[in-house]
Amino acid sequence: MSPATGGPVPHRSLSAHGLGWVAAHGGAGATTLSIVLGGKDLGTGWPDAARAEPARVMVVARTHAQGLRAASRALNALREGRHPAGMELVGLVLVADAPGRLPPPLVTRIRLLRSIVPVWRVPWIAPWRLGRKVAKLPKQAIGLGRIVEICETGDRRTPQLQH
Repeated sequence: MSPATGGPVPHRSLSAHGLGWVAAHGGAGATTLSIVLGGKDLGTGWPDAARAEPARVMVVARTHAQGLRAASRALNALREGRHPAGMELVGLVLVADAPGRLPPPLVTRIRLLRSIVPVWRVPWIAPWRLGRKVAKLPKQAIGLGRIVEICETGDRRTPQLQH
């Protein structure tokens, strides 16, 4: 029974529209991606049906060792079924933690993650560090923007864009 009306409690579910950004750890870049590309910043938690948050999510992490470990923990939670019913993982977004090439051990870890889930890498974008927008997004971010657009329509097909 609903306390407000005395009637039945309405069934709530995750929204078929939109994309949620789930940070695998603090400072992952989920907030920045939601501001720049759209979608909903879900913080570090899974989507909540009571708030009709998006069923489709992208897990976001930085490319440093701690970020990649946090991404692995999030993916393990999904594998173990510790997520809301109806939630769909679209993929993992790895945001560069610094300019330049990654050390080989981190590249190896990313290859392992890529064997489990689609992975998109966003390069270092210096203006984002200062909260500034860029005139032209890198192609990786443009591809993610297309995924957000597909999810906004509620199209139930899994976005199959290059990553």
